[in-house]
Amino acid sequence: MSKMIRRIRSDEWRIGEHESWFADMAAQGLHLKKLGRIFARFERGEPRRTRYRIDVSLHKKMSEEQIELYEEGGWEFVTQYGAFYVFSSPAEREAPELHTDPAEQAHTLRELDKKLFGHALFTLIALILIVGMLSSLWFLDGTPVYMLVEGMAVQQTVLTVIIGYQAYIAVRGAVSIRVLQKRLIEGRPIDHHAPYRKRWRRHTIIALLFSLFAAASAVMPIMYLVKEKTATLPGSSPELPIVRLAEIEQNPDLIRDEAYMRDGVDWANRYSYNWSPFAPVQYDTDESGIVPGKTWDDQSGDYSPSVHTKMYQLAIPVLADSLVSDLVKRYQYGNEQFIETEHPDLDRLLVHEKREAKEIVASKGKVVMYVRYHGYAELNAVVEETVGKMRLIVE
Repeated sequence: MSKMIRRIRSDEWRIGEHESWFADMAAQGLHLKKLGRIFARFERGEPRRTRYRIDVSLHKKMSEEQIELYEEGGWEFVTQYGAFYVFSSPAEREAPELHTDPAEQAHTLRELDKKLFGHALFTLIALILIVGMLSSLWFLDGTPVYMLVEGMAVQQTVLTVIIGYQAYIAVRGAVSIRVLQKRLIEGRPIDHHAPYRKRWRRHTIIALLFSLFAAASAVMPIMYLVKEKTATLPGSSPELPIVRLAEIEQNPDLIRDEAYMRDGVDWANRYSYNWSPFAPVQYDTDESGIVPGKTWDDQSGDYSPSVHTKMYQLAIPVLADSLVSDLVKRYQYGNEQFIETEHPDLDRLLVHEKREAKEIVASKGKVVMYVRYHGYAELNAVVEETVGKMRLIVE
């Protein structure tokens, strides 16, 4: 006889629906043989009208005496999963019900009620803790769009949504078993022919959507690993959308200041290429230089200008304004303010200048750029270099 595996598409506490499903399968020639948490195994045979009943043991293992008592009443033990015991009987046998007193049957659900309540409570506490930690990631420094495009908390958010759905199922199960107990105590027996198809179809669609959601979450770390790259800046990079120190300084005596080498990368002169679902193209660079024979005006040492660039090409252009605001908030210190100004080639331009320090946040279409320069070049030179680099990727 061939066997068939079917996924259980309902919660275990929906006793009447499972009994109804097993009976419908038997009528199609598929007879229940094994029950698990996710799958049920059926054996193909002759279609038969079969009644199924599920009894819940107060203890995890039902006594042999209890099973023998049911068998004497015409019910054959089929399979067991946890505290759920499944019995069957040919319909024509008209075996008496396992439980003739609904109030007594309600008593058998007491342990299941405790188990589901404990599970729901644990899941809810875990969800609250996770949501608290995630909220601190998103909102502690008030730059949620920056967090979104950097992709630092996207995967955690997806996982939290999945855990939230599991918490919803756990709470629904705990509430439903209490409702079932109440119905039994009031003398209303379990409906052994409970309809299930419509709700199971809805359950299947929701489960499929969450499975796709979870699969996307699993793919993200792989994408990060595949896409991310850090390397030493080349001598020149006219094709890369990053502001270079030599192009700002315009000084032929400028040389690279190699201050920190690790793993073959000059971290004072490096560029990192990053990826996230909301900003699939990102560059983050640092560059340091030195001009031999030239000193800072305050005689604090050799003149050593530097530049730091962050560039984002967004998947959703409407995020650009919010990202500009978040970058300003992230890099604004004390009472020093970025000043909004206008540029014919940019949608937004905010600048901050304090002696040798010049900072720019600019946007054009779906491209956003932050540049921090420390040196004696004019602010306008930094702005024009930024605009020129943004043209490389603005569509």
